[in-house]
Amino acid sequence: MPDLANYRLVHGDCLVELPKLESESIDVVVTSPPYNLGIAYNTYKDTASRDAFLEWCEQWCGELKRVLKEHGSFFLNVGSSPSDPLLPHELALRFSKILKLQNTFHWIKSITITTPDQQEISAGHFKPINSERFVTDCHEYVFHFTKSGARKLDRLAIGVEYVHKSNIARWGHTEGKDRRCRGNNWFIPYKTIMSRDKERPHPATFPVQLAVNCFKIHGIAPGMKALDPFVGIGHSALAALSCGVEGFLGIDIDADYLATAQSQISHQKATKFQPS
Repeated sequence: MPDLANYRLVHGDCLVELPKLESESIDVVVTSPPYNLGIAYNTYKDTASRDAFLEWCEQWCGELKRVLKEHGSFFLNVGSSPSDPLLPHELALRFSKILKLQNTFHWIKSITITTPDQQEISAGHFKPINSERFVTDCHEYVFHFTKSGARKLDRLAIGVEYVHKSNIARWGHTEGKDRRCRGNNWFIPYKTIMSRDKERPHPATFPVQLAVNCFKIHGIAPGMKALDPFVGIGHSALAALSCGVEGFLGIDIDADYLATAQSQISHQKATKFQPS
């Protein structure tokens, strides 16, 4: 497991802290910024006008482009509300003026499928809504940006086994690898509220496994450095540790969130935690 001395958490505004970083010094950025949906964070006021919010996002995205290495990856997790579905797309369009949108992944929180024998199976968890106009939102986006759009990925690092083994040879795996690309739909359920801590330290977190997928599909290499400019309680840091990423920098304006992140990082180091 990486040396914790190479994992730094910084209390501050990302627009102040990012310019301090060396250009082309970061391999992977995994982050989920505020969505401007009025979420009750401890410190950040999530109620800016849409134009002001998008302009602010463009500022820190410009800094991320500067600090990313030539073949680096920036994974942006962003969701919406049923009454405001365009925000993720507007943000992706703004960022596409700065970086190339190479892949779009869909984080599926809950899904129901019908089996061949017509049984319905539901898996995952969702927050139900009471509405006559909208359906329950069971997914969020993970936009994958790069500088050139040509980053080679480790597609099989999060691959899945073939259901029908005859496809192994059919799709050119002459060495017999029983592994195929998972695709861009990632089913990663939240833990249930009952299994979380009694007091939720952060109102909007993504699962550690979501960030693990991002790091793995980018490809793990010696000397990698990762960054999360909105690190919150540190789920991206936990993912980086479990993947063996050697260096990590997390930035957040909330000291309480950072204290929780530091505690979780130390606990993971002690217990050799692995995501499910």
